[in-house]
Amino acid sequence: MTPFAIAGIQMKVSAVASNVEMMKLKINITMSLYPWVDMIVFSELCAYGPLTHTAEEIPGNFEREMQAMAKRHGIWLLPGSIFEKSEGNIYNTATVINPEGEIVTRYRKMFPFYPYEVGVTPGSEFCVFDVPGVARFGLSICYDMWFPETVRTLAVMGAEVILHPTMTGTIDRDIELSIVRAMAAVNQCYFFDVNGLESGGNGRSLVCGPDGRVIYQAEGNEEIFPLELNIDRVKRSRELGVLRLGQPLKSFRDHIGQFGIYQHGAHLPYLNSLGPLIKPTKLDTLAKLKMQEHEYEPPVNPTGYKGFGEI
Repeated sequence: MTPFAIAGIQMKVSAVASNVEMMKLKINITMSLYPWVDMIVFSELCAYGPLTHTAEEIPGNFEREMQAMAKRHGIWLLPGSIFEKSEGNIYNTATVINPEGEIVTRYRKMFPFYPYEVGVTPGSEFCVFDVPGVARFGLSICYDMWFPETVRTLAVMGAEVILHPTMTGTIDRDIELSIVRAMAAVNQCYFFDVNGLESGGNGRSLVCGPDGRVIYQAEGNEEIFPLELNIDRVKRSRELGVLRLGQPLKSFRDHIGQFGIYQHGAHLPYLNSLGPLIKPTKLDTLAKLKMQEHEYEPPVNPTGYKGFGEI
């Protein structure tokens, strides 16, 4: 068994005030309660909320503060994501920090969710990183997982655990929960989905194993959910099959050349007939309305944590 403990933090997120100090407090609480945790994962846009006017350059103060927290506690840290300002563009960017407080990698979300992320530029590079002696991890953000090719690519790159910060407060959360289970099963990997609350989402974070079964599902309140993963389950599933049945990664490998629609220059008349992607046109009005919507939010508080488990 190769144990590795990850704590997801599902917390209230404000859109009109910084959540960074609360994130730091949550890290301190987590490590006081569960000193055996190896990694902490927050939700998408947890630090500053969903409004793009908070965009900042990277590297910046937020990363430095999170680096200090990771080093202080000797943990791997994925502090959700922030809007990154770079060369006139805005990206939705997540940073991975190691126990020495070093930046290991960064990932820019490939599929911004319209209309909520109008003005956000898609990233173009997949992201995996290794925790030495443990596993290879892949990074995906929210709407990315609606495109099976993204998670499949991470699995083909060797990812055994998918870390998935999300910010979902819409009525399609039930659909997303089914996608998490499906992506875990067809890619034979752990899938660690962490949602936020209030301006950060409607909760119900979900962790699934390499057979697609639910390991833990949070509710609609603040929670800290530390789980010790057995990475050997991934290796066994990929060698012997999901529940000793289907072997989707091997079958995909053996038939990969048959997927002609993915070839550069492929003729796709039906997809092209669907018309352009629909985006809002009154962007200034939308931004003002979203800011007004969040003006009356109650302050966040540090309460709420959940027990632990081993799977």
